[in-house]
Amino acid sequence: MAAPLLLRQALLLRVCFHNDQRFTAGAVAARHRPWCSVTASLSSDEADEKTKSGGISNHSFVRKAQFPTSQSRWEDDPDYRKWKDKKEEILKDIEPIIMLAKDILHSERYVDGARLNMEDEKAVVEKLLVYHPQSEDKVGCGLESIMVDRHPQYRQSRCLFVVRTDGGWIDFSYQKCLREYIRDKYPTHAERFIRRHFKRESG
Repeated sequence: MAAPLLLRQALLLRVCFHNDQRFTAGAVAARHRPWCSVTASLSSDEADEKTKSGGISNHSFVRKAQFPTSQSRWEDDPDYRKWKDKKEEILKDIEPIIMLAKDILHSERYVDGARLNMEDEKAVVEKLLVYHPQSEDKVGCGLESIMVDRHPQYRQSRCLFVVRTDGGWIDFSYQKCLREYIRDKYPTHAERFIRRHFKRESG
């Protein structure tokens, strides 16, 4: 009878001794753990409390450990990478027509009041004008040609004009056409792209 009791007590003592060893080892490990790793495991409230009580002296380091720099955070973010790739795709897509429009408006190839040649006109109509939100109103009774001339209000600027079959003409903004093109082809990223790469809305 005494033997089983002694056996149970011995097992109980062994378990207690084993638990005591684990606790002691954990306490020692905690004492020797680098303080910055303790900080990283704290919530922001706990970190603030420790800082106030003197447990952690370098508050700015705590914040840096918990919150990496915005650049490294964004670069590693999958959404940021997706946005950056899409932005590059949009820029590559619209760059040729932007370059053409700027060349027409700002180079000496066309004087004020000149009509575009057939190649440039085809590109402007197919890649810009058709995307203008009021393209039907701009064309009106019919399209005769595309012209470059001084803006009716801002005389220092040149812009593109629709010349109608009845002899009338009206200006249109190539940037407005591009914005609508981007909204149509890249609806998910359009507004963010437009906010970053375009200025004010115009005709």
